[in-house]
Amino acid sequence: MKFTITGRNVEVTESLKAAVQEKLGKLDRFFSQDTVAHVTLSVEKSRQIIEVTIPVKGGIIRAEQSNSDMYASIDLVEESIETQLKRYKNKLIDRYQDKKNFSKEFIEQDVEDEEEIKIVKTKRFDFKPMDPEEACMQMELLGHSFFVFTNAETDQINVVYKRKNNTYGLIEPEF
Repeated sequence: MKFTITGRNVEVTESLKAAVQEKLGKLDRFFSQDTVAHVTLSVEKSRQIIEVTIPVKGGIIRAEQSNSDMYASIDLVEESIETQLKRYKNKLIDRYQDKKNFSKEFIEQDVEDEEEIKIVKTKRFDFKPMDPEEACMQMELLGHSFFVFTNAETDQINVVYKRKNNTYGLIEPEF
């Protein structure tokens, strides 16, 4: 596996690079050699944050962890990705039908099937066209962390969501 390591509000020292490559290098057994992991290290107030994004054909594998210590964050994110991969192994490989991103050992390894995802509640409501700011206000009023709406400007389905740092994100379809 190859790494692209960048820093935001933090200098990426050789020791940090080495720690990332050593810890996340343990994930080599899951991926092929030409898979690239994009790692972003950042500092916000007293939080040391690491974000790891690994593109695979048809999707991405992503994890983010924060701690007061960057090295602890690195440990946590490695465990998080490994857990995701083990939990969703069969679904990832079946869904994307392209095993080239994953190592042969990982594909052939038997894993106990996890419980199936069960939808326990369905909500139905009318989509009233609105702008993203109004959708954010509606989301806050409902106390939700995301809100699906029809964008009045584009007439497309969009999603607004609350980010960890109390800002908002907007997801728009790409055609």
